[in-house]
Amino acid sequence: MGRVDLGGEARPAYRVAMRELPQDARPRERLWREGPGALAEAELLAIILRTGSQEGSALDLARYLLGRFGGLVGLGKASPEELSVVKGVGPAKAAQVAAALELGRRLGAAVRFRVAVNTPEDAAALVMPEMRHLEREEFRVILLDTKNRVIGVETVAVGSLNSAGVQPREVFKAAVRRSAATVILVHNHPSGDPTPSREDVALTKRLAQAGELLGIEILDHIIVGDNKYISLKAEKLL
Repeated sequence: MGRVDLGGEARPAYRVAMRELPQDARPRERLWREGPGALAEAELLAIILRTGSQEGSALDLARYLLGRFGGLVGLGKASPEELSVVKGVGPAKAAQVAAALELGRRLGAAVRFRVAVNTPEDAAALVMPEMRHLEREEFRVILLDTKNRVIGVETVAVGSLNSAGVQPREVFKAAVRRSAATVILVHNHPSGDPTPSREDVALTKRLAQAGELLGIEILDHIIVGDNKYISLKAEKLL
């Protein structure tokens, strides 16, 4: 039996085209009938891809992409360029997938906004789903109104694996522009260990002093690890 290749992986030559599947087994028809929540990730991705290639159906290609990039989280980290080089994807489908994943990220952020952040747990829950998977260190600011409701989350610095160059003017520029009453500092440790370094503590104190001059209080500094976090305020380091 011959074999075909999907992005470098050998596959059996026999396959079933999407149009050959029974109506009740096709992802698009299932979505209309049962709702998007009933579909597996590969089926949803197949709808976005729309078509497959000579090597397989859209569902085959979707399953391959999820396997190659390590699931939905890994796929979300892939650049359009990385997606486009997979056989059967190309620039157009890569753009479709990247756009859909970005919409998902923005929707997830939007529904979390306008909620109140009253505890370190609240702040960590707001950023943990995305920041725990970042491969580089990022420094973000959670902007709050007078009732501790989230106005937005701004990224102010992106660094290497172990550092992020943070300037006070960048931290508070976002707060002033969005008329934030208070802010919570957040950054991640790609190592997965949220233990604060001496530099983390020193930076926090420096930013707190700058905030006092501007009349914008820093409520906390949350360091995110792999599904765990540390609050500098709770640790009495702020």
